[in-house]
Amino acid sequence: MTDVAHLPAAPHDSWQWQTRAACRNLGSGRFFHPAGERGEDREERDAAAKKVCAGCPVRTACLEHALRTREPFGVWGGLTEEERRALPKRRARALAGRS
Repeated sequence: MTDVAHLPAAPHDSWQWQTRAACRNLGSGRFFHPAGERGEDREERDAAAKKVCAGCPVRTACLEHALRTREPFGVWGGLTEEERRALPKRRARALAGRS
């Protein structure tokens, strides 16, 4: 018999968490920096994004998605791309559900 335990979930199930995300209707500008944004402007935008993430009911699922897909841009699950890359590999795998 074929082991189907590791097959991906149905697309609807895989993305259902997004319907409950606190950022759902806020637009992407708060979560993805424009080209060339640096310094205080970027820090302020990141802080505003993280404030939304802090109260989000699906923050963990969002972060797991970003880690699993190696999302290269934006704030996901309360972490910037730099913060996600800085996570130790073991911790990132555990957060992404691949421990």
